Amino acid sequence: MTLSRMDRAKEEREQRKKKKRHRLWGNAILGIILIAAAIYGWQSGLIGGSAPDVNELTVEPATGPSSDGVDANKEQDDASGQRGDGGDSESTQPGDQDSAGKEPVVRLTFVGDMMMAGKVEGVVQEKGYDFPFQYVKGLLQAADLSIGNLETPLTTDGVPAEEKDFVYKTSPQAAQAIANAGIDIVNLANNHTMDQGENGLLDTFEALNKAKVKYVGAGKDSKEAYSPVIVERQGIKMAILGFTRVIPDSSWYAGKNKPGVATTYEGTKEQAAAAIKEAKQQADLVIVIAHWGKEREDYPLEYQKELAQLYVDSGADLIVGGHPHVLQGFEQYKDKWIAYSVGNFVFTLNELPKTWDTMVLQAECTKSSKCELQMKPFFTELGQPVPLEGEKGTELMKHVESISNRVSIDGQGRIASKS
Repeated sequence: MTLSRMDRAKEEREQRKKKKRHRLWGNAILGIILIAAAIYGWQSGLIGGSAPDVNELTVEPATGPSSDGVDANKEQDDASGQRGDGGDSESTQPGDQDSAGKEPVVRLTFVGDMMMAGKVEGVVQEKGYDFPFQYVKGLLQAADLSIGNLETPLTTDGVPAEEKDFVYKTSPQAAQAIANAGIDIVNLANNHTMDQGENGLLDTFEALNKAKVKYVGAGKDSKEAYSPVIVERQGIKMAILGFTRVIPDSSWYAGKNKPGVATTYEGTKEQAAAAIKEAKQQADLVIVIAHWGKEREDYPLEYQKELAQLYVDSGADLIVGGHPHVLQGFEQYKDKWIAYSVGNFVFTLNELPKTWDTMVLQAECTKSSKCELQMKPFFTELGQPVPLEGEKGTELMKHVESISNRVSIDGQGRIASKS
């Protein structure tokens, strides 16, 4: 009995020693693992595998159209009144500078002549009034403000103008398609706005107002025709005006109590200049949409240059022209950009290939009225502009560079002055 108890005591001592040795080995192994992990983490940090600094994690703001077709970055302006002016929208980014100390920038997009009558009307009646904008609506909706030149009265009524070779009109449904595409403002100062007389012009106003598309260059009287549309984006207040130097006769002039268009001929160009000066008192940036020049000519006429200089001298910061049905060049005057013609956009096709070339003109402008331009080459199919890419797009940009005055255009379409 005594030996048996001694043996059991010895065995228990041995078991305790064995367990202690296991604990010591376990602790040693755990310590080695922890040391190795620490060394690995330190080395990873030296290599660049450390966790990113939270200050380097940025979230890009949402851009482009939302799921319902409305760009989340665009403000909805007050639609009260006949043209919706008088109710400036709130700035999306108020203040003179952003958090990085940079001056705010507003993104603008311009397109040329839109004509939805004739053969184009047959296309849109078959494929829908949204069809012309299929390939461009992304660019238009992504901009803070998009502007085009509407060359078709929107009416089912009206009296056709006499002694004109081409007289147009199309359904008021086109107004909603223009709005859906992302175009905010259309210029009506051109040689087709009154193809259906004063009644057709008033119908056009009504259709655009219903679709909440603003218009410039025409009105129920001369005061409205020469008044700017004023909108604010990114904390930058902009005044947009439209003038035409191409109409069939003086009956199209807007008068004291007479609907019509804002012209800029001898005798009325002073009124245009005065309108620009007044607009400059109300806005940071003044944009003029000009309808002028000679059809199918690559270069601006002398009077286009003179008017452009008059506009800039009066306070215009950016001038975008149309009417020649072809692209004309760019020029700077007193550091202000002039695009003499951005060509057709939604249009029919004719036998002259250069009338098929067009562009989407983009501008980024600051509150101090400095603008940078970029052209996106496009090709006008029947009633639908499509992107012109690759070698053909490069050729078009080189062509526009060749007809511009002291201007270079790089492979991305960015436009710079050589002077």
